[in-house]
Formats: sequence, structure tokens, C-alpha cells
Amino acid sequence: MSDLAVQTPVYQRVLLKLSGEALMGDEQFGVDPAITARIARDVSEIQGLGVQTAIVIGGGNIFRGLAASARGMDRATADYMGMLATVINALALQDALEQQGVLTRVVTAIEMRAVAEPFIRRRAIRHLEKGRVVIFAAGTGNPYFTTDTAAALRAMEIKADVILKGTKVDGVYTADPMIDPAATKYPTISYLQVLERQLKVMDATAISLCMDNRLPIVVFDLRQAGNVRRVVLGEAIGTTVSN
Repeated sequence: MSDLAVQTPVYQRVLLKLSGEALMGDEQFGVDPAITARIARDVSEIQGLGVQTAIVIGGGNIFRGLAASARGMDRATADYMGMLATVINALALQDALEQQGVLTRVVTAIEMRAVAEPFIRRRAIRHLEKGRVVIFAAGTGNPYFTTDTAAALRAMEIKADVILKGTKVDGVYTADPMIDPAATKYPTISYLQVLERQLKVMDATAISLCMDNRLPIVVFDLRQAGNVRRVVLGEAIGTTVSN
């Protein structure tokens, strides 16, 4: 096989879903600049392959709305606070990407024009077509919806080929591999199996949206440098969720 063939991506437009915790590294809170820079390098690599890249990032490293709600805070208020945390993460990731020379736009579902653009679907798609990374922040802009659901929604709005779900493990397992050493990894699994077995891939709303629109999800280990590129080039790493 020629070098050119090896370097041909199997996806042309992807949405990378990151948890806020992905930016923490070994810290207990906040953003680790070294980890953020490594993620930015991974994204820069696939940009170099000509892949159009959008990112949805969570805010759990700063504030978790569901956890605050469980402790008595009004759920809608807590969720809005969580959305603002995702904007902080998006700006941190934007800075890291721009230090790699990658043109980036932060687009938010809650208007804050001093720091980011408001979400307009056609404008976001135009940014992608021009080779800019688009970071979608503030979730869906609505309480009671997770950033998993925001990722599924935005992926379909921009007509992404796949959702790349970066996690702390190298795929979807029969049980939590950090707790159960006998857990085995699924190379592929269906949306229905994920829902029926209550596997923690994404929340049920996000999985249902992907199932209804036949949008595949690839779950992979984000901590391994170069894995984003490997997934985009079609290497068999992680777990693919599809029909």
C-alpha cells in the first residue's frame, strides 16, 4: 500500500466529543495546559490531513450541574452554570489550538459576543469548509440536556460523518474495566445494545439521536497521543457504535 493511501482519512468531517475532565490531566480541578496542548496537537494532525473538525467539550472539570442539583441547587440554574464552564474550556482549547497555528472559532449556544460567536448553523459549516476548527460551547443552550446530547445534535446539524468520543478507556467494555478486570471490550456494538445494557457511552438521549439518524460513534482512548489521527485514518482502535 502506498504512503498516500495510508494517509487518506476515512472521514471528511468529524465531531470530537471531549469531557471537561479530559483537560484536567492529573489535576483535581481546572485546566492542565500541558494536556490541553497535547489534545491541540492531536487535532492539528487531523487538520493537516484535510479533515474538517468540530469539537464539543463538557465542563465537569469546573462545574457539574447535575451534581449541584443533587445537593439542592435549582436544576436549571445549575445547568446554566455548567454551560458557562464549557465556554471557559472552549476558550482554553482555542488558545492551545491557535498556538499550534490552527485557525479556530468558538461558537456558543448562549450569546456572549465579547468572547465567542453565537451559534448559526450555516456560518459554522462555512468555518469548517474554510479549514477552521469549530468549538461548540454552552451545550445546547438549554437546561436538562447534557453535552453528549449537544454533541449528537451539533454533529447532525453540521452533517458530520462520525462522532469521535474521546475517553479515559480504549473502548466500550462489558463492565467498567477499572473495577472489573474480567471486563471485555466490544470492537463494535449496536445503539440498541448500548441502551439495553445501559453502557456508559453517551447518555440515552444522545444515543437515540444517533440511532435515529444513523450517525456512528467511535469511542477511543484520548490519552494516547496520536489516537485521534489513527481513528480518522480508519485504524481499528476503540469501539464503533452503529446499527
